[in-house]
Amino acid sequence: MDYFCSRNGEKCYGLRELSLLFDISGRLIKGGEINGLLRSVLDMTCQYLGAKSSFLTVLNRDKNKINIEAASGLSDSQIARGSYEVGEGIIGRVVEYKRPVIIREISKSKLFLNRTQKHISAAGEEQSFICVPVFDEANVVGTLSITRKFSEKYNYDDDVRLLSIVGSMIIQSVKARQDQTEEISKLKQTNEELRNSLGNWHKPKNIVGNSGKMNDVYNLIEMVSKTNSTVLIRGESGVGKELFADAIHYSSQRKEKPIIKVNCSALPDSLIESELFGHEKGAFTGADSQRKGRFEMADGGTIFLDEIGDLPAQTQVKLLRVIQERQFERLGSSKPISVDVRIITATNRNLEKLIEEGKFREDLFYRINVFPVFVPPLRERRNDIPGLVDHFIEKFNRENGTNVKRITTAAINMLMVYSWPGNVRELENVVERGCILTTDEVIHSYNLPPTLQTADSSQTETKGGLQAALDRVECQLIMEALTATKGNIAQAAKNLNVTERILGMRVKKYRLDPVRFKV
Repeated sequence: MDYFCSRNGEKCYGLRELSLLFDISGRLIKGGEINGLLRSVLDMTCQYLGAKSSFLTVLNRDKNKINIEAASGLSDSQIARGSYEVGEGIIGRVVEYKRPVIIREISKSKLFLNRTQKHISAAGEEQSFICVPVFDEANVVGTLSITRKFSEKYNYDDDVRLLSIVGSMIIQSVKARQDQTEEISKLKQTNEELRNSLGNWHKPKNIVGNSGKMNDVYNLIEMVSKTNSTVLIRGESGVGKELFADAIHYSSQRKEKPIIKVNCSALPDSLIESELFGHEKGAFTGADSQRKGRFEMADGGTIFLDEIGDLPAQTQVKLLRVIQERQFERLGSSKPISVDVRIITATNRNLEKLIEEGKFREDLFYRINVFPVFVPPLRERRNDIPGLVDHFIEKFNRENGTNVKRITTAAINMLMVYSWPGNVRELENVVERGCILTTDEVIHSYNLPPTLQTADSSQTETKGGLQAALDRVECQLIMEALTATKGNIAQAAKNLNVTERILGMRVKKYRLDPVRFKV
């Protein structure tokens, strides 16, 4: 709609701008829910300026964080990514220096972070970014910005002036949102402190994680640490079972004595008895001297038997006697040796199934399963991921003499949606890779392995419809099964619960070569 001056009949842009401000004023007077109110103001501003998008950020003074609170032209996931430190990028600098910033060509700016991952160009069109501070008297409470098509002839100062006026009009709403955000933040912090004071007095220092499931495990550790009971730690590979064994030992009355660790799957069957119980000189070929076993070395302390499900059947019998009587004989000797040792075991295998298959003694199972502790996999405690990432970044900075400062929101989002089959060990490897690849002391999404890339993070979309998507999932499942069975089609078919013939047809359909999976 064109606006004409009543005096000379010519177009009057001042009158058009005045009409916009009048409409915004009316909307503010009408009131309503804060987020909806601010979003409607941004929609009107975008429409008037012909902007691609606009967003309002609010400064949390307690945490020194700047977050997007309302936007026009951005999705909810893009808004969620919009978090900045004071001084970081354009948004952070506008807050820090209290001055507007005009980026005429986004693609040429090193300051533009594109934190929301909004497409900054369309059909080859260059975009411009204008950001102004929003003031409450002399204090900055947030920023107001727009993204628009670049034009060499355009007067961007007009946008700065209009955005500053709009910012001054919505200041009360922004201030109310700031107070509300900071109050909620304080309540969350108080709630966390109360929860920690009630339930985590003895949280193990060597373990990172504050999720509800982990707190349950901490409580179990606290209770069993005070006793001499045998403990069975169960959980998937990579969850950190050894750390929990350490936590039990160093929280017990035996903490001044050693904890001796044995990986039952790493020792050959011919040597494991010698390792556990020791041997006399001449007990077998190569036994040139007497040697103490791990049980003797752990006397007064704790012995940790990892991967106990891989223990040979003959050794299981002797271990059963040690648990029952706390006595054993060295190989080549008939003299019993008594020990005072606490036994902690761990496994990622299904012991009940091994018992059914005759590979694990049922009486031994009940001896070691006095106090079972289940460590949940990482996918069931995703809230622990940010804390673990910070811990690993600090660890690798210490080990490698680097100075990686943080990980981006986009990268964290990728970590949060991944299934983590390798659990905490896999996460540690991913963070180490990111620390190595980063060139600016920040871990970005493109520093993470390709297996973690998502359609959202790589700005790609699923194409081809439902059938194509199902085919991709089926192909991925077959590849994973072939990888797990090292290319054995018969075993892979059994794992996938299909016939070998059907799997062969699928392998042919997706042009997979089983030979390349034989690692």
